[in-house]
Amino acid sequence: MRNLKSIALALVIALGTLSATAQTTKKVDAAKSKVLWLAKKVGGQHNGDVALKDGNLVFKGKKLAGGNFTVDMTTINTTDLQGEYKGKLDGHLKSEDFFSVEKFQTATLVFKQIGVKSANTYTVTADLTIKGITAPVTFDIVVNKGVANAKLLVDRTKYDVKYGSKNFGALADKAIDDEFELKVQLKY
Repeated sequence: MRNLKSIALALVIALGTLSATAQTTKKVDAAKSKVLWLAKKVGGQHNGDVALKDGNLVFKGKKLAGGNFTVDMTTINTTDLQGEYKGKLDGHLKSEDFFSVEKFQTATLVFKQIGVKSANTYTVTADLTIKGITAPVTFDIVVNKGVANAKLLVDRTKYDVKYGSKNFGALADKAIDDEFELKVQLKY
C-alpha cells in the first residue's frame, strides 16, 4: 500500500511538472500588429511601415520561449511623404538599391536565445533574414496582456543594403545612416 502511494505521488508530481512547462504557441494577429520603420540621413529622416505577414510567439508557462515572424517587404510604405515624392521613395526602397522586393518578397525573424531581463521584459537574440542574408540581431521585448513591444536597430549593410552608406562610397553630405530602427507592436 505504501508503495502504491509513493507511485501515485510521483505520478502527480510528474504530471504537474509537465503541465507547468508545456509550450503554447500563440498566433500573432497580423492585421492588428504594427511594424514601423525610421531611417535617418544627413539633414533629415523618413519613416513608414511595412506589413507583418504572419507570426507566432511561443510561451513556456507564462514565460516567453520563442517566436518567428514574416514581413511582407512588398508593402514598404513611406508615411511622412505624399504624392510624387512618396511614390519615388517607395519605389526606390523596393528597388535593387535597397531591398530588392521583386526578388526577396519577405523578410523573417526567428528567435534563437531568450533571457529574462525583468518582469515581462526579455532580451532576445534572433536571426534576421533580409534579401536572403541572415545575421543576428539583439533587442529587448516587453510582453504583457496580449501585446508584445520591441525596438530593433538594424545595420542594413549586413544585408547588402549599402546604397548611400558613407562606409561604401557615399558623399558625407548625401549619406544615409547604416542603422535603421524598427518599432514593433505585436497583438496576439
